Amino acid sequence: MALNGNAEIFRKRREKFLRAIGEGAVAIIPSAPVAVRSNDVDYIYRQDSDFYYLTGFVEPESVAVFAPGHPDGEFALFVPPRDKERETWTGRRAGVEGAMMEYGADKAYVIDEFERVIARYLDKAERLHYPLGHNEKMNERVLRMMKHAQAMRPRTGAGASAIFDPREILHEARLYKETFELDLMRKAAAISAQAHQRAMREARGGMMEWEVEAIIDFTFRKNGAAGPSYPSIVASAGNAAVLHYITNDRQMNTGEFLLIDAGCEYQFYASDVTRTFPIGAKFSALQKSFYELVLAAQMAAIEVIKPGVRFDDPHDAALRILVDGMREFGLVKGSTDEVIANGSYRRYYMHRTSHWLGMDVHDVGLYRQGAQSRVLEPGMMLTVEPGIYIAPDDDDAPEQYRGIGIRIEDDVLVTAEGHEVITHTTPKKVSEVEALTAA
Repeated sequence: MALNGNAEIFRKRREKFLRAIGEGAVAIIPSAPVAVRSNDVDYIYRQDSDFYYLTGFVEPESVAVFAPGHPDGEFALFVPPRDKERETWTGRRAGVEGAMMEYGADKAYVIDEFERVIARYLDKAERLHYPLGHNEKMNERVLRMMKHAQAMRPRTGAGASAIFDPREILHEARLYKETFELDLMRKAAAISAQAHQRAMREARGGMMEWEVEAIIDFTFRKNGAAGPSYPSIVASAGNAAVLHYITNDRQMNTGEFLLIDAGCEYQFYASDVTRTFPIGAKFSALQKSFYELVLAAQMAAIEVIKPGVRFDDPHDAALRILVDGMREFGLVKGSTDEVIANGSYRRYYMHRTSHWLGMDVHDVGLYRQGAQSRVLEPGMMLTVEPGIYIAPDDDDAPEQYRGIGIRIEDDVLVTAEGHEVITHTTPKKVSEVEALTAA
């Protein structure tokens, strides 16, 4: 079977989704569209996470249809046809037969038959589930079909009259990681740890940031990852105060801080790791004082994580420690409570401490339920990434602090007993880091 022997996992996911949308519903889930990089060159294709989550199918120009109890099959795939000439250029396709035999579709059709066949599914449907917004061409097709169905409804008395978003169901399911998913995420974390350790050992003054990026990317690919799960940030000196710096084109100097935010994607699952360290040297006294502040904030946030606490609680724990440190360094004025209340700390810590992690690096799932911060439960995976950032041109900060940027980030699983830091093999204690950077 296809799917690396995991066909049963995808089948169970589909069964759960079919039960959730219920009898009388039809769900249309399109694949990710192909994106042009330049002229006739496409970006490397990566399948839509929701589509893959339910089907395991990786080819573009495909559509999955789900219809509980439908006589034509509950799970249908519309796929590109087998084409020997085209496959010579782009590789073998599964085709209609493969979609059924290898991917478990009840029925399969070539993609050109979509509008003809889908009419049979929509004819008696009471509800249509479709994720508007991602695929403009498919949006137009679905809206056109809905318009026709609504026009016919007064005559037939049947047909869907509204579109529901299937992502509410899918994203809630994806928030809770299965054992199969956790194995892949631990592998992604282990590969990322190797990349960060190698970067700490090999980054030296005189190198360009892109050379370190190349070391990281090489380590990802050498160990079987698809590549980075997001553009790698390799930010030396003042560049580290730019949160999403990805230019990576500065020549580095010995002793400067280097912030690396880089994680790999392994079989569709992301890791997300950040470390900050002195280039080819030990920490200076000033660097160490700021670094240990951020590390203390991160450790406090991680310690809070367990079932029953709010998603906001790790952030609140990290924030109080960071603000206490900012006050001691003279960066903010007032009591800790006053600084948090008036938000003056945001000049130096402007992002939240956590986000969900999974198939997407900023993974799906609600952070709030109603007006309340969501309660953590076993199986949820989140990052913990406090930081402090002092821009090189911040005239209000003491001169010796300017250009300092530090972030420390780990991936943390909520377990029944508490938590598991799956990126724990990536060094972050001062002594562990210096053992690599000053070697």
